[in-house]
Amino acid sequence: MRRVIAFLSLILLLSSCGGVSPAGGSDEFKRRAREVAERWQGSADDRAWRKGFVALEVLNPQGWNHVRRIPAWVNRSSHNGAWRLAARLPTGSPARAEVRWPDGEVSQVPLITAERAYAEFSKPAGLIEEECPAKGCRLLRVTGAKLGKVPLETSRGAIQVPAWMFTVEGVEQKKVHVAVDPSAVTARPEREQGSVEEVMAFDLVAGKPRELLLRYGYGACDTVHGARAYETGQLVVVDVDEEDSGSGKPCPDILKTATTTVTLARPLGDRLVLDSGTGLPVLRRARDS
Repeated sequence: MRRVIAFLSLILLLSSCGGVSPAGGSDEFKRRAREVAERWQGSADDRAWRKGFVALEVLNPQGWNHVRRIPAWVNRSSHNGAWRLAARLPTGSPARAEVRWPDGEVSQVPLITAERAYAEFSKPAGLIEEECPAKGCRLLRVTGAKLGKVPLETSRGAIQVPAWMFTVEGVEQKKVHVAVDPSAVTARPEREQGSVEEVMAFDLVAGKPRELLLRYGYGACDTVHGARAYETGQLVVVDVDEEDSGSGKPCPDILKTATTTVTLARPLGDRLVLDSGTGLPVLRRARDS
């Protein structure tokens, strides 16, 4: 299977293809799927994904509570590290806090102090693209902080995590810094170099408990034959059968995306969905997300 992907000229043509009939599991797919399932099942990544703390997003990407759009001067000043501590930060904060998972399980996670959080976010960015004006940036004066909570997407679902909320003089938004100590968070597993993603995301099909809606990418000259699934008691490995039908002719360097369905032998339940190309979990995403 070949897929032409060029990110500089990426064109996403999202379409719903309805249900493409599975092409039947080829020996090659079954071999690969079995290998993927055996490697994942019971591995450290598997245990962390199911029962650990694997964040699916950066803990502190921007670090602002977006009530309204962040003023440009605030972003510029923050990027350049123009911070000033104008109040005493809370002391005696709890060393640990509870995190409640969607299945009802509760975990205790270590927390960082407000002082450590301030030290982490107040540093200038590693790469400063927009320097401060000649007269300097406007100082971001921190006048207080308290412990709150913010949403976070994890491998086990969306949760609320402890976070320090810093009040900044003259700024409506709070400066937010997740308070969970990074030592409690397991890094999301990475794909092997050279591996090709087969399926981008999946969703359940309403009223059809045995069907999965798969979102996948394909090249302009690819022919899609159908989707395939390999099932075990705890895993489902999925794949979209494609082939290059360009007959050696030049193809546009674009990636199209589409959806198709695949029918399982039984409802998915709590089984993980793995991509046969990367060997990693496929995230559940609504059709239009």
